[in-house]
Amino acid sequence: MTRLACMTPVLRADTTSFNDNYHVTWGHDHALLLNQDREIQLTLDQKSGAGFESKMRYGSGLFHIRMKIPDKNSTGVLTSFYLASRSSHHDEIDLEFLGNNGPPYKLHTNLYINGQGGREQQILLWFDPTKDFHSYKILWNEHQIVFFVDNVPIRVYRNNIRKKVSFPSQPMHIFASIWHAEGWASDGRKTDWHQAPFHAHYQDFHVDGCVLQDHNIRECHSPKFWWNAEKYRKLNPDQEREYRNVRKKHLVYDYCSSKSSSHYSECHK
Repeated sequence: MTRLACMTPVLRADTTSFNDNYHVTWGHDHALLLNQDREIQLTLDQKSGAGFESKMRYGSGLFHIRMKIPDKNSTGVLTSFYLASRSSHHDEIDLEFLGNNGPPYKLHTNLYINGQGGREQQILLWFDPTKDFHSYKILWNEHQIVFFVDNVPIRVYRNNIRKKVSFPSQPMHIFASIWHAEGWASDGRKTDWHQAPFHAHYQDFHVDGCVLQDHNIRECHSPKFWWNAEKYRKLNPDQEREYRNVRKKHLVYDYCSSKSSSHYSECHK
C-alpha cells in the first residue's frame, strides 16, 4: 500500500504487489508479472515495447524502483523510470538507461518544467546494470530534486528562488517503459534485432509519496511527510562528497556546460 504520512522511512523487505500501486498502460502482451506479482518483466521486440504507470498522482515524495536493464547488445533500446504530469506544458523528471553492447552504460537524466526540457546530464555507470537489480530513486520536495543510484546521489537540482530557477510544480504520475529509441539514444548505431527480445525487470512497488486528488500541490509540502523534513532539504556532508566524486569521475555530459546553458538560470554562477 502507499505510505502517506510517515515521519520517517520504514526499512523493510518490500512485499508490495505490482497491482497495488501500478497498472500496465501499453504493450500488455509484452508485460509479464513474476514472483507472486512482486516483479514485472517488460519486453521490446520489433512489434512493440511496453510501459506501466502509477494509479495515483503525487506532489512530492521519494520515488524508488529496483531495475535490471536488458543484456546482450541492446543498442537503441531505452529503459526508463520517471515522473510526468499530464498537462500540455508538462513537468517531467527522467531516469533513462541507454542500451549498449556491453558496459559502460549511460544513465541519462532530464527535467522538463512547464514544457521546457533540455536539462540533460549523462553519467557512465560504475557497474553493469544488466547483471543484477540496482536501486534507483528520485527525491522530489519543494527544496530539491535528487537522483540516487544505490543511495549515491548522482544529480541535484535545487529550487533556488533567488536565481528564479524554474521548478516542477504539477502533480505527476510515476511511469516506466522499454521502447526503441535508435534515433537519438544510440550515437548513430543501429539496433541489432537478432538480439531481440530485450527484457527489462522491475521490482519494489511501494510508493513513498503524497497522493493528490486535486491540483493543490502545497499540501504535499507539509512537514508531516518525512521526505519534507529538514534533513532532506540539502545533501549531508557524506552525500556531498559522494556527489562530487560522481561528477568528477563519471559525468560525461552536462547541459550547463553546453552552448545552450545561457537559457537556464540554474546554470548561472
